[in-house]
Amino acid sequence: MPKLKPGTIWPTPEEDAAITAAAMSDPDTLPLSDEAFAKLKRVGRPRAAITKERITIRLSREVVESFRATGSGWQTRMDEALMEWIRKHRS
Repeated sequence: MPKLKPGTIWPTPEEDAAITAAAMSDPDTLPLSDEAFAKLKRVGRPRAAITKERITIRLSREVVESFRATGSGWQTRMDEALMEWIRKHRS
C-alpha cells in the first residue's frame, strides 16, 4: 500500500474486493497484465546515463531571456555553452 498522507482514506479489503469485482464485470474493462501495468507506471522520460545536478544560480536577465528565446531545450543549450567555455579555458 502506498505511503499514507494525512486525511487519505483507503477502501477496506471488502470495499476493494467489491470495486474490483465491479470493474471485472464491466465488458468494456480489460484487465492489465503485470507487464502492461509496469509500463503504465513509467512516467516521464527515461533516466539519462549521465545525470545533471540541480542547482540554483543567479544570471543576468539578458542571458536568461536570450537562451529562453531559442525555444524548447534552452537549458541544454546553456549547459553546452558553458561546457564550450570550460573546454576553451582549461589550463
